[in-house]
Amino acid sequence: MAVDADAVGHAPERLDLLKAGAAAVTGLTALQGVDDVLRVRPGKTVLIFGASGAVGTLAVQFAKYRGATVFGTATGRDATLLVRRLGADGVIDARSDDAVERLRSLAPEGLDAVLALAGSRALDRFLDLVRAGGWVAYPNGVEPEPRPRPSVRVRAYDAAAGPREFARLASAVEEATLRVPVAEVYPLAQAAQAHERLEKGHVLGRIALRIRGGRR
Repeated sequence: MAVDADAVGHAPERLDLLKAGAAAVTGLTALQGVDDVLRVRPGKTVLIFGASGAVGTLAVQFAKYRGATVFGTATGRDATLLVRRLGADGVIDARSDDAVERLRSLAPEGLDAVLALAGSRALDRFLDLVRAGGWVAYPNGVEPEPRPRPSVRVRAYDAAAGPREFARLASAVEEATLRVPVAEVYPLAQAAQAHERLEKGHVLGRIALRIRGGRR
């Protein structure tokens, strides 16, 4: 699966195969949430809650490729710039006091769909902007789960994985010219250091392990 190089905090080398591996599981979750659960189409207005994360960075691009107006949440200058660069029409800091008002100004007619990739009280405030008949999707494991609300369909899902799903993902990646942010690459022998880096948090993009071949 060819993936456009877009390294974050890493040398701008071609990392197509590495990025394809880094995006496999998260890509399935993003694509199936956007396409199968939310059924994003041209003209829809979509919020990706948690847009700077591993799934969110891909979901922004898939939703944008489907022709939607896409907003995302991100905190901090670097995360905001990343989400904008990936195609979001607007980025909101969910932790800010005026977050709901800002999103309302960006989407005055409300939201058609929300892909919730993190749970928080801030998410509940945003969900009040979903129009009647709209959809909220979230992968199983998001805590706290989005609360049910009248006239809005809320659905949890698990990404399916199999030859057909991976083939479909590969096609979507090619069509959307997907960019996979890679924050840092570690050789397999340094897997413990990679885990320690993840534990520190605030990682923009993926931490990837190179199994063999090539040099960093």
